[in-house]
Amino acid sequence: MAFYLVTAVPKYGSLEELGERLGRDEFIAMKPFGRALTHSLKQARLRRDGIAVWEEEDYCDPPLAEEREAVLNHYFHDVQVEPVDQGAGWREIEALPRLFPEFAA
Repeated sequence: MAFYLVTAVPKYGSLEELGERLGRDEFIAMKPFGRALTHSLKQARLRRDGIAVWEEEDYCDPPLAEEREAVLNHYFHDVQVEPVDQGAGWREIEALPRLFPEFAA
């Protein structure tokens, strides 16, 4: 299993729709990545420069290939990944504001 710190530029005007779809858990049934992607996007953070960032578990080569095709490319530009140890990405970004504050526990 591999973990990545993902950075991506939100497409203008797309985050409201993405948040609504996450709120309805529309991606959970997508196999094999739906649960992990939904969890990660609900916990995603926002850097000061407007870049979204989150940690994602993935098994694809190239990383996030299925997620990009099905979901990410509809809502983000310039998706970049950096390998990290499990949890290290979340620790690195935990102080940043949430991309979707409505999903804060």
